Amino acid sequence: MDPVRVLNVSDYTQFRVSPSVYYNRFFECEDNEKTRVSTTSKKRKRKERKPYTLNERERSAYQRHQEAKPLLLKAHEVLFGAKDLLHCISNLKSDGGDDDDSCCSNGIRELSCIEDGKKQSFVELGSVWQAPLYEISINYREENMTTGDSGSSLGVSRLVPAFNNLVMNESCDDVEAEILNNRYVLPGNSCFYMSDLKQIHDLIPADTDSGFNLIVIDPPWENGSARQKSLYPTLPNRYFLSLPIKQLTHTKGALVALWVTNREKLRTFVEKELFPLWGVSYSAIFYWLKVKADGSLINELDLFHHRPYECLLLGYCHGEGMNTELPSTYKHLEENQVIISVPGEYSRKPPVGKLLMDYLPGTRPARCIELFAREMFAGWTSWGNEPLHFQELSYFVNRSMNDG
Repeated sequence: MDPVRVLNVSDYTQFRVSPSVYYNRFFECEDNEKTRVSTTSKKRKRKERKPYTLNERERSAYQRHQEAKPLLLKAHEVLFGAKDLLHCISNLKSDGGDDDDSCCSNGIRELSCIEDGKKQSFVELGSVWQAPLYEISINYREENMTTGDSGSSLGVSRLVPAFNNLVMNESCDDVEAEILNNRYVLPGNSCFYMSDLKQIHDLIPADTDSGFNLIVIDPPWENGSARQKSLYPTLPNRYFLSLPIKQLTHTKGALVALWVTNREKLRTFVEKELFPLWGVSYSAIFYWLKVKADGSLINELDLFHHRPYECLLLGYCHGEGMNTELPSTYKHLEENQVIISVPGEYSRKPPVGKLLMDYLPGTRPARCIELFAREMFAGWTSWGNEPLHFQELSYFVNRSMNDG
């Protein structure tokens, strides 16, 4: 999967995601690694480590890994057999050509063009007493809006509260928005609700027919790496028990997709406590296998604490009045599918919505929501304390006329 291509095809009309920015962290690390290898002629001898005995949880995690390993190796082998795909992967950063080079001159800033070098922290903004006073300006382009009387076009700016409020782009096209002199891109027919966990119940629909058919969840699990790098605040597992998954579910049910790490303690928590409390019945697992530009894995497959893959657990939450058995109209969710891609910035997941659409219960168009979102998608609702994180204008370039 090329996440940038998926996003640009399905979510944006006026802008497009810049490959050079999306993959910036990965390619930068790769370049640094090459420099480090070329300038280092001698390697220090590592001390031999004493044999380590795995505890019970580690043995269970090792067993899960051994069960998944043949599938992942086969998927990786298929990738290497597809020379055209490898060629595409190697050209990911440069895909898009001249537009990426001209983004600063066009007024669209890349990460290197940001004046203060620091992104806006919505987590910090939302925690201060002034948070209810902050407003976001949604700037509709002239071609996005027409008057009902004359049909003539005009530009419209709408000012609404940024926090604890459902902010909507009611246009079919993506539009620019501005908050505290920082600009963002909102996909067409999308909306976000920026708040902490205490306000999530405001999203529960009054009528379950207005509930969601797809609920994607990317929780900020307790993570030593994220905590050390101060990338985002994490939460203890018990906080996720309060998520109102059942109340958010559509009358005809919902597919729930939960991103998890490879920690055995976490997997046990999800299987024994979280899914049962949410009313979710497990159906399948997908794997996200992360590769470099040359197609090789970002880490050794057997590296115990840094596996080169993450898991997406999938299950169904039944709507009100439904039986516990899945209706025959549901498309069978195939177990053990593998998504392969070059990773973007830390913690950014590939867009899986399109892959899951065929498995959703209910009518179309489906109603979709992401919880703990850090980006937005066309037609989706995004909730979290920083849903605009990856929507900053620096991640985008203007879509040229011949892009289609």
